Amino acid sequence: MKALALECLDDMKAEETIAIDLAGKTSLADTMIISSGRSQRHVGSIADKIIQEMKNRGFGNARVEGLPACDWVLIDAGDVLVHIFRPEVRGFYNLEKMWGADRPVGIAAG
Repeated sequence: MKALALECLDDMKAEETIAIDLAGKTSLADTMIISSGRSQRHVGSIADKIIQEMKNRGFGNARVEGLPACDWVLIDAGDVLVHIFRPEVRGFYNLEKMWGADRPVGIAAG
């Protein structure tokens, strides 16, 4: 699922994508992927692509939050969490710092 999400983010020209390894650190997920879209429409399109590809490849239905507004869309695919932000919203919440500051295993993706 991680590879699929990263592939879709790359295909959709998402920006500043990072993957943070959460394995053994939380029961939420094994990986958190954080990325940005340029606008609400771009964020929504990226999320739609990931959701559709997950269904097409038999990963089932993920839980999705934030699609109507598309400022911040969260796709919870079980072992992978994908956050897609507009840049201003991403800067405000700064999840990278919250989840990655003391975790040097955070890696730049792509």
